[in-house]
Amino acid sequence: MKLATYRDGSRDGQLLVVSRDLSQAHFATGIASRLQQVLDDWSFISPQLEDLYTTLNHGKARHAFAFDPKLCMAPLPRAYQWADGSAYINHVELVRRARQAEVPASFYTDPLMYQGGSDDFLGPCEDALFGSADWGIDFESELAVVTGDVAMGATPESALEGVRLLMLVNDWSLRNLIPGELAKGFGFFQSKPATAFGPVAATPDELGEAYRGGRVHLAVESRWNGRLFGRCDAGDEMTFHFGQLVAHVAKTRNVRAGSIVGSGTISNRDWSHGCSCIAEKRAIETIEGGQPQTAFMQSGDRIQIDVKGRDGLSVFGSIDQHVRVLDGAVAAGATPEAQP
Repeated sequence: MKLATYRDGSRDGQLLVVSRDLSQAHFATGIASRLQQVLDDWSFISPQLEDLYTTLNHGKARHAFAFDPKLCMAPLPRAYQWADGSAYINHVELVRRARQAEVPASFYTDPLMYQGGSDDFLGPCEDALFGSADWGIDFESELAVVTGDVAMGATPESALEGVRLLMLVNDWSLRNLIPGELAKGFGFFQSKPATAFGPVAATPDELGEAYRGGRVHLAVESRWNGRLFGRCDAGDEMTFHFGQLVAHVAKTRNVRAGSIVGSGTISNRDWSHGCSCIAEKRAIETIEGGQPQTAFMQSGDRIQIDVKGRDGLSVFGSIDQHVRVLDGAVAAGATPEAQP
């Protein structure tokens, strides 16, 4: 089943069921108006949506219409929780190697994770607004899961059973604000602005055999200003699968329905696959040539992120955003030079 949320002037939008090929949609009116309602009562509501989904795919939904991603909010426009991991240890290794820093042994057994803002997500085609290009604007191509209720102390196996939906993510980062924030010893805050999500959230069964072991065994493609920047495999090199990431969140607290847990930047050891963020590209340039060559994003730049299934069709629809820098803003806290 594939679900999306159209803008309707409200904070939470209007829930849609979207066809498998993303060509048609149908309002879920009469079943549920918002995605959070579905997550709160999954066992009762999701079968009704599945029935509508089947009818839509068979071309028999009476009030179906053409699906337009440009009208979409994030599938879950605001969430109770957004926790993003760093499940691809290669990404951590590259960034630290560029700084000539060791990777602590614990990073290989205990996931890195930060808690981001969840009150204001961006839609898939919504401009990303920033105060200054000097902040080091960077995209991050990722995947995420939306959970049902997961009890405190859940094992990775039981946590995986709590996964309800999968989504595509652009976790924006402001690289030049990060060093100053981390130096305070309290972690990310201003350096992690509003996150964007792909137009459609999909149940795991929609991915077929490509979703197994809590990993999505498909390539995530990133295009910057129309040029291929990375086509990274999201499966085999995911050090911590989604069950482990959700269990990490649940170690000391209950995880409630409507929580979103991200994978972190998708990264492959084979550099020929490219990168899923500019920081990693700059790290590779530093390792190979002593200093970074690739600049961060500027106003007007475009980022497109997509995942194709085995059938060649887009699984979640594309993230397609432009950077907009607000005039007259002061780059408070930015360091003089971009960080890898």
